[in-house]
Amino acid sequence: MKSIGRLGVWMFPDALSVREIAELARDAERLEYDALWYPEGVGYETFGFGGFILSETDRLIVASGIANIYARDAVTAMAGHDTLNKLYGDRFVLGLGVSHIPLVEGFRGHSYGKPVATMRAYLDAMEAAQFSFSVAERNVVLAALGPNMLALARDRSKGAHPYLVTPEHTARAREILGPDAWLCVEQKVCLTSDTTQARDIAASVLELYLMLPNYRNNWLSLGFGEEELSGRGSDRFLDAMVASGNAAEICARLRAHFDAGADHVCVQPLNPDGSGSVDWNALEAAAEV
Repeated sequence: MKSIGRLGVWMFPDALSVREIAELARDAERLEYDALWYPEGVGYETFGFGGFILSETDRLIVASGIANIYARDAVTAMAGHDTLNKLYGDRFVLGLGVSHIPLVEGFRGHSYGKPVATMRAYLDAMEAAQFSFSVAERNVVLAALGPNMLALARDRSKGAHPYLVTPEHTARAREILGPDAWLCVEQKVCLTSDTTQARDIAASVLELYLMLPNYRNNWLSLGFGEEELSGRGSDRFLDAMVASGNAAEICARLRAHFDAGADHVCVQPLNPDGSGSVDWNALEAAAEV
């Protein structure tokens, strides 16, 4: 895969029915999005879910954002990557991440290692894996926020997938990644001009992330103070994490990431009604960027 394209949809599938998941994939393809991204947390397994989306589409790239490296050994991860790309014509991107201590130790029962060293060892084992068939190339990106993980993504994968970041972070990441590595940035959007409503939705979604050190440390490095990350988060913080307003204002935030050096922006639409259902108005608006 030479390019992942320009625009992606980022989705949490757990609140959707199987029919709604399939419709989202097919309609993302119809709207000419290039990729569909999905997480691996406490719900769907990465490769099983990716295979379903690939089977429901013809052109769409399917990307894990991210597959937890503690969920399977490195050989199994590489086998999953190669299997889906062999069966579905080089349309799968394996996004890998070290996840977070509560999900690794509390939920999965593993010991959480030093992030960069653990990821480097995992990549070593992946690259050493040999199978009875080959694929043209391996499409792997790393969840990366800090400079050391971004450098590892540059040196050992096709690029980086930063999550919950600002255009300022995108510019920083591009500087570290250099001109050639993919920079696939996630951006949450809420298509409403009701600022109070948008901030309430943002606060609800961000509540979990505010407790995770990986994200907090990154936000602090971007100039947010501890007081802005307390409680539900300051208005400035909420507005930075979730782009809201009309279609033009949302597209302006997406363009800011492109202007800062992103190759690919993954749009995560938050429904203004507070449900987990897909906001098609937001996806149609963002597709015009």
